[in-house]
Amino acid sequence: MSEKRLEKVGQVTLEERDQIQTLFNRKNALNELVMILKNSTQNGEVDDLLYEKVIKDIGETGAKFQNWWDMMGEKYQWKSHSQGSWRINFQTCEIFLEY
Repeated sequence: MSEKRLEKVGQVTLEERDQIQTLFNRKNALNELVMILKNSTQNGEVDDLLYEKVIKDIGETGAKFQNWWDMMGEKYQWKSHSQGSWRINFQTCEIFLEY
């Protein structure tokens, strides 16, 4: 198995960084919530309504997350790779291509 490469391909503004960081944090929090819901149920039952709302929110947040990357990639014309994905350094606002 080959080692992954990481290449700096761009940078975003502080405002743009804040947008993706908010979505990133929300995605992580929702995924944690799903795990908590699954692990804290009585008799293996999950509150179906709450679970469905969380799953729906995960889908919507995931779509917004991907849309942000698509929009920024088009705006800044970042290099891409068929087997790669972009990453952000939240401290520096730098964008990296990992492939």
